[in-house]
Amino acid sequence: MHFSGCCTLVIAITVTGSAIAQPANPVENHTACTAEKADVEKRMEVARSKGQMLLRRQLADQLAALQASCQPLAVDPGRAANIERLEKEVRALRAELEAAEEQLRKLRSEANR
Repeated sequence: MHFSGCCTLVIAITVTGSAIAQPANPVENHTACTAEKADVEKRMEVARSKGQMLLRRQLADQLAALQASCQPLAVDPGRAANIERLEKEVRALRAELEAAEEQLRKLRSEANR
């Protein structure tokens, strides 16, 4: 039953992500995009804390799509933006690694019982 629930959740997020990732006009929807990005980041953190790494990766893909589509047309990504993006990606990967290590510790402790 748990597997079925996860699949349903993944499908729902995928469908929602497709709709969110395609705003009509990126410049006019800046506030909406910012709110959507914050919501996806929050859901990523919840998924990470629950050890739902597949869901977290899907949300990361959704966030990347939002970031790409919500960029104002006048913004030219420069060196500072690239550094910030990479730092954020490193933080997300570290959090993912920590969650995976925690999950591994739990599995090992259950196997040793």
